[in-house]
Amino acid sequence: MPKTNYSPIIIFALFYLIIDSYVVSGIKVLFLTITTESQLVVYFWWVFSLSVLFYFTKVFSKALSDRKMNSSFQLALNIFLALLFSKLVFIAFLFTEDVYRAILYFSKSIFHHHMLFPMRSIWFSSLGFLTSLSSCFVFIFGITSGKYHYKVHHQTLYFDDLPEAFDGFTIAQISDIHAGSFDNPKEVLKGIHLINAQKPDLFLFTGDLVNNKASEIEPYLELFKQIKAPYGCFSVLGNHDYGDYMAWPNQLEKDNNLKLLKTYHRELGYELLLDEHRVIHKNGQHISVVGVENWGHGFGQRGDLEKALNGLRQDDFKVLLSHDPSHWDAEVKSNPLKIHLTLSGHTHGMQFGIEIGNFKWSPVKYRYPNWAGLAHFNGRYLYVNRGFGFLGFSGRIGIWPEITIINLKRNDR
Repeated sequence: MPKTNYSPIIIFALFYLIIDSYVVSGIKVLFLTITTESQLVVYFWWVFSLSVLFYFTKVFSKALSDRKMNSSFQLALNIFLALLFSKLVFIAFLFTEDVYRAILYFSKSIFHHHMLFPMRSIWFSSLGFLTSLSSCFVFIFGITSGKYHYKVHHQTLYFDDLPEAFDGFTIAQISDIHAGSFDNPKEVLKGIHLINAQKPDLFLFTGDLVNNKASEIEPYLELFKQIKAPYGCFSVLGNHDYGDYMAWPNQLEKDNNLKLLKTYHRELGYELLLDEHRVIHKNGQHISVVGVENWGHGFGQRGDLEKALNGLRQDDFKVLLSHDPSHWDAEVKSNPLKIHLTLSGHTHGMQFGIEIGNFKWSPVKYRYPNWAGLAHFNGRYLYVNRGFGFLGFSGRIGIWPEITIINLKRNDR
């Protein structure tokens, strides 16, 4: 097994300490009038914050070396992220005021040579502290309720060459179940009932059934078996399904795990597409559902698109299942054989962000240009599902778990 590189942990720990130093400067302002108590609060803060840092780095280092995310890791990550986010909110207030203080100082010092640098406002620091405290409650909601706060996203797409028989045909898509992260089967069942309530014609799953091991889906087999669609249920594999992110005793066990996972797809009633396609017939006309193994920048490039398309013609209407949206940019959207609609997942919308009306933002946008929702290029569409489950951070804030309903419409001119 390759040696674990701990340099990212050290760099992040230093970054964490710099952030805390800035936070302490704001805490001192809040308790400025009572000097003794102020110092005690600072000592308490450093002990508390360093304890959290030590606990997190210890658990994270073990998870990194074992290549396994257990419940201890999830707990440590949840606590760490909640505190880190609240600190950053507090710092945003402090920094804004510091910029104002600096501008005020330099503008006035031109005329007053002995101008003192303005003190921080206790009122503004208090506002920042209360806002950062409120952000902790946002994280608590995300961890307790947000991760099961299922949302249905409806999307109607128009095509000139959609077969008439499929005008109004509906597709339900979910992605990134990550069954090993679930902790409440009753809440998961609510999401499954919500899928069936949409009465889709076709159900498509775009990968990452588990985190690492096939056995993670076992407690939820009977639940996901309940998903039904008259024209079938189809699926593909995601990067986590191959078991690449944990240490296996040997290659044989890893291979057997993948075989078992494929068996579970069949038990769920999902026809797993491994670089192949299937034809869906309706009233003498047809569309094709194409599925590739995982292909993504930085996450393995197993999929063979040309193999999956073999036998299809230019005028065949095609729906492609490809787990990672980076595949669309790299190989799909400019493929000589037109692929009308690609469905992906993978990003989870980072499980954190803001969506208000048509505005959406998440840090994951700096890694994936297409990270949630619809993209369009030259008559070809990509839809990126925000994920049904969660991974690592066992919560969701602002980017809720998604059930996608796509309505195919013929564009009759």
